Amino acid sequence: MQGMPDNFPITPLLPDILDSLDRHPRLVLEAPPGAGKTTQVPLALLDAPWLAGLRILMLEPRRIAARAAASFMARQCGEEVGETVGYRIRFESRTGPRTRIEVVTEGILGRMIQDDPSLEGVGAILFDEFHERHLAGDLGAALALDVQAALRPDLRIVIMSATLDGERISQWLGAPRLTSAGRSFPVDIVHPPARTQEGIEQHLSRTVMQALRENEGDILAFLPGRREIERVRSVLDRLGDDVETVALHGELSLADQQLALAPADPGTRRVVLATNIAESSVTLPGIRVVIDSGLAREPRFDPSSGFTRLETVMISQASADQRAGRAGRVAEGRAYRLWPQSRRLDASRTAEIEQAELSGLALELAGWGSDDLPWLDAPPAGAMGQARDLLRRLGALADDGAITTLGRDMLALGATPRLAAAALRSPRESRALVADLLALTEARSPMRGDAARSDDFRQRLHALHLWRDGGARAARTGSADIGALAAIEKASAGWRRRLDVRSAASGVPDSRSIGDLLVHAYPDRVARRDDAQPLRYQLANGRGARLYENSELRGEPWLVILDLRLDARDSLVFSAAPIDPDVLERDYPDRFVTERILRWDDARDIAEAFEERRFDALVVSRKAVPVSGDDALPALLTAIRARGIGCLPWSDHARRLRTRIGALRAWRPEIGLPDVGDEALLKTLESWLSPYLSGKRRLEAIQPADLSEALSVMLDYEQRRALDAHAPEELVVPSGMTRRLEYGARDDDPAAPPVLAVKLQELFGLAETPRVGDGRVPVMLHLLSPAGRPIQVTQDLRGFWDRTYPEVKKELKGRYPKHPWPDDPWTAKATHRAKPRGT
Repeated sequence: MQGMPDNFPITPLLPDILDSLDRHPRLVLEAPPGAGKTTQVPLALLDAPWLAGLRILMLEPRRIAARAAASFMARQCGEEVGETVGYRIRFESRTGPRTRIEVVTEGILGRMIQDDPSLEGVGAILFDEFHERHLAGDLGAALALDVQAALRPDLRIVIMSATLDGERISQWLGAPRLTSAGRSFPVDIVHPPARTQEGIEQHLSRTVMQALRENEGDILAFLPGRREIERVRSVLDRLGDDVETVALHGELSLADQQLALAPADPGTRRVVLATNIAESSVTLPGIRVVIDSGLAREPRFDPSSGFTRLETVMISQASADQRAGRAGRVAEGRAYRLWPQSRRLDASRTAEIEQAELSGLALELAGWGSDDLPWLDAPPAGAMGQARDLLRRLGALADDGAITTLGRDMLALGATPRLAAAALRSPRESRALVADLLALTEARSPMRGDAARSDDFRQRLHALHLWRDGGARAARTGSADIGALAAIEKASAGWRRRLDVRSAASGVPDSRSIGDLLVHAYPDRVARRDDAQPLRYQLANGRGARLYENSELRGEPWLVILDLRLDARDSLVFSAAPIDPDVLERDYPDRFVTERILRWDDARDIAEAFEERRFDALVVSRKAVPVSGDDALPALLTAIRARGIGCLPWSDHARRLRTRIGALRAWRPEIGLPDVGDEALLKTLESWLSPYLSGKRRLEAIQPADLSEALSVMLDYEQRRALDAHAPEELVVPSGMTRRLEYGARDDDPAAPPVLAVKLQELFGLAETPRVGDGRVPVMLHLLSPAGRPIQVTQDLRGFWDRTYPEVKKELKGRYPKHPWPDDPWTAKATHRAKPRGT
């Protein structure tokens, strides 16, 4: 094509690209930064025979890159944007009837395929910077492959990137793989250490000043977000007139973005402070130095709460290499990395599909009619299930998973499912206000200073309307960022066009109207104040949240929460708006349930019943109702399990019965006695204890005799006979007296022998130790003095008589002269009394 320069590194590869696509409909193209793939490949394809006048769609992940690429290609053609080359991004389109190359952002491509699955008039789709693995890019590629397989075998698909895993992508596509040489110069990598207690912004500012002294050319510094960029810029603006500091991030106006992409004035060095928007696709002239914080801000979805937050994370090694490569585009350069050289980074970026909230993807797939797509990485099943649950709650999906009429309208609107639901379920007379809310919700807060700490979302809308109605001076009084408000107003105008609203909203709306509209986006985040703790709220999703002490929302009985900081117990509310609960009754009647609830009152030790009315997990009202005895049974069992088996009123008899059963069960397992240990009894409360709880509401109503009987009936007749025979409660000793056997002497060993505590004189004439357990277990004898004090512990009575008794007799005879101490205990008569007087 005329006007195309031939000095790009990728130029020699262009014939191979054309030849490959002539023979095969798919291609993987690897080309390093600066090779020219973004602008030269689309132009080279225009005259391909297989294109035959059809259009080329090129997907760019970011709006700034889409505009820049289209502008560069249009200049090469000697035309204005919108003629041969145009672009379409959100709320902005510059295309015409002659446009052959359309540079589109990711969401636009998905909408085009959904609206026209055959992609009539499109001959090729190019996915640029595919390594960034945005969710919309993955979906667009999967949809395009599905279209190619089913409807358009002639459609060409090209995956392009500098740092993708070319082998894996090639296998996924079943496509040839071409690699372009780049134009790069050596880049010296250094790791300047941080000082003690130095934050990343101070470290980067100091390194910028060092780099200006040590190097020539302009500097590109990577920071995670706008906030850090503004702080560093405030420091660097004091460097002097010969150093210009410019910002580059996605929230800038088009004019400010173009300023960052333009060359510096002669005699001026430039420091560009950028987010990862500058990693790829856009060309920054004159950069010789890169300073990399190693940080990026990425969305992370928490499935347990349903909230997505931007988190500051370390970049991958692939991103670090791509950032450093920016310093070697025009000459030898240097990259300062602000992390220790010993730190190892992940090899590549995690695909967004693996860690994002997927309700938008689930809605797209429902609209497509299938999720059986040729994914590079399939969406996680758990996250998809949660996404579909949300879509059902929003009314976008029917119970069987089919998309509803509202769901199709939401898909066509192009907003996230939550915001689309809020827009489409709102009254038509509120659509102008809804447009403002959509723009405000998608953007960062425009509030600054003390106002930025407000958790009242209404303040943002008031600032927007103040600026819209009274101009910049009025808005400045409200502590809002004028540039941020201008960007929000531009987005709101785009939403007004989509919602067919002719004029913008103004003035101060009713105090609850904002929340009443946003509740349709966040019905699961409706929150009700805890009457006992005014700063604490319960959410409809079951979690708890709290306001900070000086919250402007303090005292509001009902809120819809838009943003919070997740904590293990009660999360901190960052942004919310009051609502009228009547909106829930009107618009979500199916989410209300009335149920009778039984629970245990620990303070009163009693089962109680309530009739609860709930919105999802949120208790709206509760009133006490009578409790019958049988109704109380589940609450009683729950209380016992919570407190442990020891909370029951065990009598001595019942405890001994348990230990006897446990002992014989260990000695004679073949008898089949039940397990009556603590854990087993807790697990089987329903079977052995429930019959004795009928009619009871309190633990204190349980009688000790009930427990003994409950244990007894667990044994059949033969088992009871065996228990009495082989684990008796008592033994008759030679003195004729009955003495109790104590089982369970060792808690850790139910098979331990029982203990028989008996005075020595009561065993005269007994040669062998008594046995239990069908003769298998010798009793543990605790031999006592006449005063009941322990003398000896033994299971060998014969050995005691033979070896120990003579010493015991010698020692105790003088102390207890009134008691018999025969020389021959084998033949002496056992007695529990002292000697008769006079003997």
